[in-house]
Amino acid sequence: MPNFIDRRLNPKDKSLGNRQRFLRRARDELKRAINERVRSGKIDTADQDQLIPIPRKGIGEPTFQRAPHSGRREEVLPGNKTFGTGDRIPRPAAGSGKGSDPSSSGDGEDDFQFALSREEVLDLFFEDLELPDLVKLNLKEVVTFRPRRAGFTMSGNPTSISVGRTMFNSFGRRIALRRPKQSEIDAAAAELLKLEGERRPSAATQQRIAALREEIAMLARRRKLIPYIDPLDIRFNRFEPQPVPNANAVMFCLMDVSGSMGEREKDLAKRFFVLLHLFLKRRYAKTDIVFIRHTHEASEVDEDTFFYSTQSGGTVVSTALEEMLRVVRERYPAKEWNIYAAQASDGDNIPNDSERCVSILDKTLMRLCQYYAYVEIIDERESEMFRHADNGTSLWNAYREVSAEWPNFEMTRIAKPSDIYPVFHELFAKAPAPAKRG
Repeated sequence: MPNFIDRRLNPKDKSLGNRQRFLRRARDELKRAINERVRSGKIDTADQDQLIPIPRKGIGEPTFQRAPHSGRREEVLPGNKTFGTGDRIPRPAAGSGKGSDPSSSGDGEDDFQFALSREEVLDLFFEDLELPDLVKLNLKEVVTFRPRRAGFTMSGNPTSISVGRTMFNSFGRRIALRRPKQSEIDAAAAELLKLEGERRPSAATQQRIAALREEIAMLARRRKLIPYIDPLDIRFNRFEPQPVPNANAVMFCLMDVSGSMGEREKDLAKRFFVLLHLFLKRRYAKTDIVFIRHTHEASEVDEDTFFYSTQSGGTVVSTALEEMLRVVRERYPAKEWNIYAAQASDGDNIPNDSERCVSILDKTLMRLCQYYAYVEIIDERESEMFRHADNGTSLWNAYREVSAEWPNFEMTRIAKPSDIYPVFHELFAKAPAPAKRG
């Protein structure tokens, strides 16, 4: 078995191993910061460029040095007038160490900052979700483009010549260089012909005839040297590709905010909503987001209220579906918008309301939606036992009837971020089946 020995020298005062450990620590810190920003930021800004600060204490490379307040050593310092050999030197009092030097200008050392591009932010965000590479690529790129006018250029395809701009440049150049007009040459030639027709021309007439001949030759030569259209005049229409998704979409985020939905459940729900939004943002030119939260009653709210505001009450899921239906009828007609919905819940619901939810979905909402995803958040300790089990909450069992009837309805149980992807597997594997719109 081969044995490789790396004999490359380390940089001065540096260790390659330490630098690699630093990069790993920095990546862990960046990942933590990205997750925190996704948790506390807005859904539609999760994939934007980020400037991530790293604490100063986290960027230094580890080094070996003597601990000043521990160990045993004997030293003789020059200029010592207080202590002799064998004397014990007391430890410094706690808090008496020297701090950083003050600054008269008010400036101090800032945290180290990483400027992350959109692709780098998405790479860190996708890490926990364990998405396949193909899916990551699909979420990062925009697949359709159309040409957009972007001024003029001096080179291009002959079929894209801008005649108007070319003639405008030619006209300006001919005026600036004073190119003779054909009418000037014709007028001089007519006068010359008239003078040459005289029987006994005078000396002055002969001088005029000679001057006219020189003038006509000069005008013809100048007209030939200054072309009507010069290659420098030619301009081509310039086009640049502009990403154009297909149409408009609206994404409805529905979530139970009763007491049983804690911070862990809300964080998983937000990651799920962010992933769906990235998918829609790739496909559609305009993507609106509507947040509907519910306990025993539902209301449309802003994003901050949706994720961070607390509310007490029971759990009646059908109120959220009715509120969604009201918003669709008022602002998002199905003929003009592609409607997507994502619902997150822990499965709690009052008795007999789950049947009403099935009725609303079957009769109305599923005929309007392109895609509806239901995510039930369960305890991580019970994830392997209940994720694929046939038994479940009343809401889960009711929604299984909807899933069997409508191919554009997906449902899953999740307990950690890596469980989120399976609900999107069918969506990426094949296009959603068209909804039965009536």
